[in-house]
Amino acid sequence: MFVDALLWLASLFMILLASILFTNGIELLGHRLKMHQSAVGSVLAAVGTALPETVIPIIAILVFHDSRAMDVGIGAIAGAPFMLATLGLFLTGAAIIAFSLLGRRTMEIRVAPRAVARDLTFFIILYGTAVLTTFIPIHALRVVIALALLGSYAIYLKRTISADGEALELPDLLWLTRVFKVPHRPAWVVTQVVGSLALMLVGAHIFIGSVERIAEHLDVATLLVSIILTPIGTELPEKLNSILWVRRKKDALALGNMTGAMVFQSCFPVVFGMIFTRWELRGATMLSALIALAMGLFILGWVKLRKSLSPWPLLLGGLMYGVFLAYVLGR
Repeated sequence: MFVDALLWLASLFMILLASILFTNGIELLGHRLKMHQSAVGSVLAAVGTALPETVIPIIAILVFHDSRAMDVGIGAIAGAPFMLATLGLFLTGAAIIAFSLLGRRTMEIRVAPRAVARDLTFFIILYGTAVLTTFIPIHALRVVIALALLGSYAIYLKRTISADGEALELPDLLWLTRVFKVPHRPAWVVTQVVGSLALMLVGAHIFIGSVERIAEHLDVATLLVSIILTPIGTELPEKLNSILWVRRKKDALALGNMTGAMVFQSCFPVVFGMIFTRWELRGATMLSALIALAMGLFILGWVKLRKSLSPWPLLLGGLMYGVFLAYVLGR
């Protein structure tokens, strides 16, 4: 078990490193494309940091074929939006409050309410539809709905990219340029993105195997391990990046990274789950999905009514996460 724990930590480090490199390259690409902060946060950064929790269920479902691997896949799919909507938003709000008390920024969240409302509306509709299909016994109909969800992301992309937003500041230097002193050219940006994606895939493959073996050693249901352990690890890039961004007062990137990833997670990994698994959400997975949707509705209602967002409603995510943990540990 000690070796498996080391492998889990090593794979986690690989995923985090790959996500940091990927996001850095994507930000530079967004700057070259002259995209605004909301689009970069909700699309480019969100997709980059959401890749670990996307590839994990895909690999678990397509490569491993036993029931434990399927549980890891379904747990990761349901757990990713849950972690973003609860722990992710909570840490973002807590970071804003903490940095405000330290005098590094104000409590005001500098983000366009329309951008937050757009992301959360898409998330609630898409993920809510996916959750409801668990009650549809006809697989062919599930496939049709899954493909419709996948196509809906194109509509989301068009609306997000075409919307108005604050101009993106000049991003940090490419990591390859910092470390290896390579020329700061588009070819090296692409190299870093592709290389980080490959590292991410390898790390995800190792992660799945180690989670399965740890669950066996602890005699704990793999589904419960995967819905807590796997999403915490794979959601760390979003959490870390959002904390760093709110410290630098780049709230559109910080919030967009969270809400944009929630939209992404309600499309791509969910589609694989609906097509290639039984897609039976129940118990912990159903509760996590309902909590994620409830948090989305709460923040959306707050933004719609107040036409702004403060860090205080984001703290509710921590309470909801605690409720879920109490339910899982009490079983």
